[in-house]
Amino acid sequence: MNELTIRPATLSDRTLIRSISERTWPSTYGHIISKEQINFMLDWMYSDASLEKQMNSGCAFYIANLNGDDIGFCSVSPDDEKAEGSKAHKLNKLYVLPSAQGTGAGKALLNQAIDIAKAAGSNAIFLQVNKHNDAYSFYLKQGFIKESEFKFDIGNGFYMDDYVMRLHF
Repeated sequence: MNELTIRPATLSDRTLIRSISERTWPSTYGHIISKEQINFMLDWMYSDASLEKQMNSGCAFYIANLNGDDIGFCSVSPDDEKAEGSKAHKLNKLYVLPSAQGTGAGKALLNQAIDIAKAAGSNAIFLQVNKHNDAYSFYLKQGFIKESEFKFDIGNGFYMDDYVMRLHF
């Protein structure tokens, strides 16, 4: 029987989080962005210093484990911009190893992030997803709606070309 668990990550999980990212990004983004951009973004978002800064500034990370193997993670944080009468959280990251996709880990991680948002009094969760990422249809199936799109300059001549999606609850 498959046993899937979700646990909070700690600073000692930084190497694991980076490893999952490095094993996930080439298949997720390799047909969308260049290898140079993938390497730039991995260094930017998943260095020990970057992960420590994220964890120390209110970003909660969670690790998915299936039958003793760590197979994915997500991170969620309160949103800084609060519209009147609305409070939201942002799903910053959600990645599951390609070999473990289809196990329910992605949905379990998403549900963890939603539970965190609800417990903090939020009435929505939002995210950014690359316009060409297959995860876009996953989020649609989970009830998210496409709210907007934007192209964000991240430096070194690289851009993130994303949809912003939101789920109200």
